[in-house]
Amino acid sequence: MSVLIAAPDIEMLTRFGRALADPIRCRILLALREAPAYPADLADALDISRTRLSNHLACLRDCGLVVTVPDGRRTRYELADERLGHALDDLRTVVVAVETDRTCPDADERACC
Repeated sequence: MSVLIAAPDIEMLTRFGRALADPIRCRILLALREAPAYPADLADALDISRTRLSNHLACLRDCGLVVTVPDGRRTRYELADERLGHALDDLRTVVVAVETDRTCPDADERACC
């Protein structure tokens, strides 16, 4: 059994940023914002393979953003803290100033957003 601890501020922001850096992980977080879900249901809803979903869920678990909840013979996923849902809502409404001819310095030859 693992023990949950609160990450320091910078580490927490880095983990959140790492999770949000991938569109599939963003979609998973937004889906879990709506309600806890089982992996098979998430894979179907997001139209991705279960293997691919499993890798992204492992990343989100490692980042501390989602937790697993045993439910009989199944495992349900949910946000680790309900405040993450509020943070996602806040981030979705933030106005970001983007120059159309610019990309992020860390981007792989593609625009940030």
